Amino acid sequence: MIRNARWRDRWKARARALKTEVHALLLACRDPRVPWRAKIVASLVVAYALSPIDLIPDFIPVLGYLDDLILLPLGILLALKMMPPDVLHACRLKAAASQGSNKDL
Repeated sequence: MIRNARWRDRWKARARALKTEVHALLLACRDPRVPWRAKIVASLVVAYALSPIDLIPDFIPVLGYLDDLILLPLGILLALKMMPPDVLHACRLKAAASQGSNKDL
């Protein structure tokens, strides 16, 4: 039982971190210091993350969730690599603060 609880807590923490990264990318898309190519990639990743439409529908066994588990993290990683570090740091702080204030509601 304890092992299952730890496993679940780890995945919840990863999901929260992923949510923070997507929010940080959304904030970075609006920053004028970000290059236009990075804005395009980040916008596509955020749109895919928030869109209810998937490339492979979730009702297809295994493959439906596999695209979310592979494409989304790879897209986030690519977008993060293209961002200027100072802008990314500021956006991550804003996203974390925003999620902290939403948690209290």
